[in-house]
Amino acid sequence: MAVSVFRDLHHGRTPGDPLVLPGPWDAASARVFADAGFPALATPSAGIAASLGYEDGATPAAEMFAAVARIARAVPVPVSADIEAGYGLPPKELVERLLGTGAVGCNLEDSADGVLNDPQRQADRLAEVRAVAGDQLFVNARVDTYVHGVPDGTDPEAETIARARLYAAAGADCVYPIAAPPESLPRLAAAIPAPLNVFALPDGPTPRRLGELGATRITFGPGLQRQAMAAVRRIADRLHAL
Repeated sequence: MAVSVFRDLHHGRTPGDPLVLPGPWDAASARVFADAGFPALATPSAGIAASLGYEDGATPAAEMFAAVARIARAVPVPVSADIEAGYGLPPKELVERLLGTGAVGCNLEDSADGVLNDPQRQADRLAEVRAVAGDQLFVNARVDTYVHGVPDGTDPEAETIARARLYAAAGADCVYPIAAPPESLPRLAAAIPAPLNVFALPDGPTPRRLGELGATRITFGPGLQRQAMAAVRRIADRLHAL
């Protein structure tokens, strides 16, 4: 039931009213966001890594799944999990471990060690995940063309669209061209036959404006965790000065 509720939240939205998904990094922050009235949450792998004392991308799979499980147990709303590139797990094991956490969705990125994956191989992997999960999992396919760059002579927007279309055809419920420039969003939204996840920056357009540009849903990566830690730093500095 939770996954169908989560999936429904992505459809029928009007421009300027995107689905805003705060990114909790532990159970306490998840409760804060749920108590504030957000209908669903999306964990950031980098935020969880920081909370566990790891660098981004260095969290062991078991610790990441355990952290997601604590978050999902703590709140009465659907939780989607950023599981990076899937930790090298075969699709069946990946889906089983993810569903075991109580999460209803996941991010899967199309790069490894800073290098873009072959798009067809990535689409095939997404198709396997979809086949195993059926309708039990909402799959958000992250497209890393703007993060890691594309080969010389390749238009990043065209490559992003081509990858996103492949991933949508493979069964992805949503696509996430992370770090896509705001001016590209209207063209991406028009060309991609799936809801569009957009990464909001503290100094960038507001979620409402990103929705007007074509975003279906908004996530924040580790941004909210970093703002919280900046507040803790200010508290620590005041205490130290007493």
